[in-house]
This record gives sequence, C-alpha cells and structure tokens, in this order.
Amino acid sequence: MDSLWHYQFRIVLLGDSTVGKSSLLKRYTEGTFLDLINQTVGVDFYVQFLEVEPGIYVKLQFWDTAGQERFRSVTRSYYRNSAGGLLVFDLTNRKSFESVLLWYREVTEWVQPVKMVFLLVGHKNDLEAQRQVQREEAETFAATLGISYIETSAKTNSNVEAAFQLLTQEIYQAVSKGHLGSQEDWDGVKCRLPSKVTAKEVVMVEQEKRKTCQC
Repeated sequence: MDSLWHYQFRIVLLGDSTVGKSSLLKRYTEGTFLDLINQTVGVDFYVQFLEVEPGIYVKLQFWDTAGQERFRSVTRSYYRNSAGGLLVFDLTNRKSFESVLLWYREVTEWVQPVKMVFLLVGHKNDLEAQRQVQREEAETFAATLGISYIETSAKTNSNVEAAFQLLTQEIYQAVSKGHLGSQEDWDGVKCRLPSKVTAKEVVMVEQEKRKTCQC
C-alpha cells in the first residue's frame, strides 16, 4: 500500500496532556482502546492510508505531540512540517478547552507563511454527565477561528474515523485549490503527481481508465 499513494499529508495532534490524543490515534490507526495509556514523551508517530476520491489515495503521517510544557521545544520542531492540525480538548475539562487558543496561536506563529488546516475536536463525548463545555460554545469558538468542529470518543469509537476523514478532506481541498502544495524545504504535503496536474484532473483520468478497461 505504501507504494500506491498519490499524496502524503503530515498531521500534528495538539492539546493539553490527558485530553486523549494518543487514544484517538490508536483507535483510528489500530482499532484499539486502552483505558490506561502512557503519556506521550516527546512525539509518537503513526501512519494510515485513506482514499479521498475514487482511485486517489493519501498517506497520512500523524505526529502525536506531548502536551507537557517541558517537551514543547521538541514538539515545536514538528509544527512547521505539518499540513494539518487536530486541536484536541477534553469535554470534561474546561481548562483544556481554554488552552486551545494558546495552542492555535503558538502553532500558527511557528508555521508561517504556511496556512495549516485545523480541526477542533471535543473528545470524550461518552462522559456526558461530566461535560464542562457545551457543543454550542465549542462550535462558536471554532467559527471564530474559521475551522470545523466535531465531538468524538475513542472509548465508544464515536466519530473517530469521521474526524480524521474530515480533516484529510479539508487538506485535500486546500491542495486541490492550490492553497497548499509541495514546496521545497517543507514536508507538510508531498505529491507523486506531475506538478502541473491537478487532483481533479487525476480523478478524471482514473475514471476514464475504468470506462475503457475491458478486463
């Protein structure tokens, strides 16, 4: 499968410690959930593949960053080479929600002039009785940043796949429109297509191949 991808997107997961970033990634990439999971030290790395259009595959490289301040100098080095960012907070921990703006500002400052695509994720929506952040408030906040919002639970597998698909599709649309793309000395997006061929044109070629195939 590694030889079949057309695009590669690097995505960084951001947020305070214990909000569930690692749990989300393990559920999405491995289909597993552990109640107890070791805190990330520095950065962990995951890979997944996703078909964004018929016949068009994206290799997703995920960087799971530590939320502790003492690892911040390490994790900052991964911001600049990322095309997308999941801003994750714990719906049962209001402080983690209030920290999102700090994460957003720090990352956007480090990645300039690249315009990273973000998705706000309210995690642990299975703990409804302990909720400290209402959906309407989170949606309003996301709108002020100009990004999408989704609520998830790694424990129940609620919207986990949908969250990663949503961010991937939004990055793909940014690439298709020319807002993001392969650049020298930047690894956020890699493309195996000729530089003058757009994603839409590739889809048309793939569709034409299927029409003419006699097998």
